[in-house]
Amino acid sequence: MKTSEQTLQQIERAIRKIAAKFPPEQEANTMTDIHFRVSQETGEIRAYDDNDVELDRCVVEEWINNTDENFYEQIPSVFRKCIEKMKNTIENMSILKPFSLVLEDDDKESVAELYLVDDETVIIDPDLMEGLDDDLNSFLEGLLKD
Repeated sequence: MKTSEQTLQQIERAIRKIAAKFPPEQEANTMTDIHFRVSQETGEIRAYDDNDVELDRCVVEEWINNTDENFYEQIPSVFRKCIEKMKNTIENMSILKPFSLVLEDDDKESVAELYLVDDETVIIDPDLMEGLDDDLNSFLEGLLKD
């Protein structure tokens, strides 16, 4: 899926609005994850906390009436690109750690864990890890041959 700069800006704006609700100077006393629900039909992104309280919403025009069968497999990388760019803002939100940013579909079914914020744990983008097993096996084979 080709993503326009406008789409990335819309997602980043939504993340900034959510972060503004959890300012870093405020003591972290909220325990919640952030759930992004994306509608393939309307292009709408809604963000919720664990109690289903809406934190923000926006519409990505590029996604309205998207008929791509792989839509929900493709958008996590778009979100992760924005999250990586805004990593400091997200990690400094006044939410008790650990907390996650989760992508869900219209039916509230989890599609992907986008990011885990924790002082000791890091989740690496699965796209980056693709093919790692093959590389490690080849490396090990080379070592064993010598």
